[in-house]
Amino acid sequence: MPIYYESTRSGKIREIPENAILQGLSPDGGLYAPRDFKNTALNLSELADMDYETICRNVLEKFLGIGTEDARTLTESAYRGKFSTATPAPLVHLKDSHILELFHGPTAAFKDFGLQLLPQLTKYALEKTGFPRDILIVTATSGDTGKAALEGFKDVARTKIIVFYPFEKVSKIQELQMRTQEGDNTGVAAVRGNFDDAQNGVKALFTDKEFLEKLDERRIRLSSANSINIGRLAAQIVYYFSAYGALIRDRFIQKGDKVNFVVPTGNFGNILAGYYAGKMGLPIHRLLCASNRNNVLTDFFLTGIYNRKRRFHTTISPSMDILISSNLERLIYHESDADAAYVKELYGQLNQRSEYKIRPQLLSRIRELFSGGFADDDTTLRTIRREFDDCGYLMDPHTAVARTVFEDFKKSRGELLGDYETVILSTASPYKFSRDVIRAFEKTGAEDEFLLMERLYKKTGVEIPAPLRNLAGKEIRHSDVIEIGEMERLIGDLLGRMS
Repeated sequence: MPIYYESTRSGKIREIPENAILQGLSPDGGLYAPRDFKNTALNLSELADMDYETICRNVLEKFLGIGTEDARTLTESAYRGKFSTATPAPLVHLKDSHILELFHGPTAAFKDFGLQLLPQLTKYALEKTGFPRDILIVTATSGDTGKAALEGFKDVARTKIIVFYPFEKVSKIQELQMRTQEGDNTGVAAVRGNFDDAQNGVKALFTDKEFLEKLDERRIRLSSANSINIGRLAAQIVYYFSAYGALIRDRFIQKGDKVNFVVPTGNFGNILAGYYAGKMGLPIHRLLCASNRNNVLTDFFLTGIYNRKRRFHTTISPSMDILISSNLERLIYHESDADAAYVKELYGQLNQRSEYKIRPQLLSRIRELFSGGFADDDTTLRTIRREFDDCGYLMDPHTAVARTVFEDFKKSRGELLGDYETVILSTASPYKFSRDVIRAFEKTGAEDEFLLMERLYKKTGVEIPAPLRNLAGKEIRHSDVIEIGEMERLIGDLLGRMS
C-alpha cells in the first residue's frame, strides 16, 4: 500500500514521500506529515543485533516506503566512512544517565545525520519521479544546519544550495565552517537579524508565486534542508532506535522497557524525530524538551500558549536561540488527530497576533508524553565544569542545557520521569564552542578561536575533531552580509555565479 504525506494545514494536499522531499514545504505553507503510522513498527527483538546502517534501512523502508535495495544504497552512500567512530552514534554511560553522542560526523554536529542522508534522498527522489527540473535548496540556520547542509549537498548533481545565517549570532567556528565552504553549487550569506528573521524570510520565498515563477523559468524547483523537510526527520528517527538497541546490548534494559529522552531543542525537529520513533514502536516514557533562555517551548508545555512576543536572547547555546519552533506544528497536527483546519487556524493566529492557545484537552494529551524545562548561561557553564570534574566528560553548551534540565526535573518532578533509564542527546562537539566552553574553567580574553581550542585540549585532554582543527588557514569563499529583504536578489546573484 503506498505511503502518503499530507499538509498539516490541508487534508486536500497529499503527496508521495518522494514529492514531499523534493518540495520541502507544502504549497499552502504547511509541513508534510504522515497521515498515520500503520505498518511502520520496527521489530524490537532484532534491534540489539542491528548495526546503525541496518536500523537506517529499516526506518527508510517503513517511514518512507523505500525498497530494501534502494534503502541499502542510500544508507551506505550517506554514512559509510563518514564518521570518526565505529558506530555513528555511540552511547556513553554516566552514573545516572546516558549520553548519545551525535557529533562524530564531518561537521561535528548532529545535523550530519539528516544532512548526509537528505542529499541522497533528493537524488533518489529526482530519479524515481523523473522530475525534469534541478533542485535549489534554500535554508536558514541557527548554526549547525548550515554547514551540515552545505557539506552534504556539495557538488551533488542537479542540486544547488544557499544558506542564510544570522549575522554575528552563531559561534565563530560555526561561521568559519560556512564561510570556507567549498563546492561549485554552494552559496552562503549572513543576514542582519536573528534566526527567526532568517527563517521567516526563507519560508516566505516558498509561497512567493512571482519568485517561484522566476525559478521555474530557470528550470529550478525550490526545496529546503531544514527539519521542515520530512527527509531530515526520517534520518533522525534512526538514532533513537540505535540508542535503544545499545541499552539492550549493554544490559541496562530489556526489550520492551520504556526509556526517557532529554533533547536540547530549538526548531523542535530533533525531539519530534523521537516522537515519530515512538509512533513506530519505540517504548518511550517521556520526552523532555530542554531550552535555553529562549524558553518559548517550556512555557508552551506548561500553559498551552505559544507566544513568540518576547525578548530574544543571544546565548552560549546559539543553535537553540529560536522563538519560532516550526516542527511543533507537526506535533499539534498529529495530537489533534490530523485536524488540518484547526492547525491552519492556529498558525493564522500566530502570523497575525504572534501567539495561539491550544485546547485544554489537546494540551493534556501532549503532556502525557512531553515536558519542558530551560537553563540560563551561568547554570549551563556550571554544569559543564561539574560534569568534567565529576566524571571527566566534556559537554558543549547545548548538551549541558539538556543535562541541567534533566537534573532540575529529577529534583522537582522526578515522578514524571519514573524509574526509567534516561538518554540525553548530545548535539555538538564542545570544540565548536571553545570560546564559551573554556569559560567554565577560566577567564578568557579575545584570543584566536584556534588558540582557545588548543587551550581547552590541554586542560581536558579531549581530542579536537579533525574537521574543526583543519579549519585553520582555509580560504574564505563566502562573505555576503545582507538585509532580510535582499534574500531574493542575492539568490538571483548566486545562481548566476553558479551557472
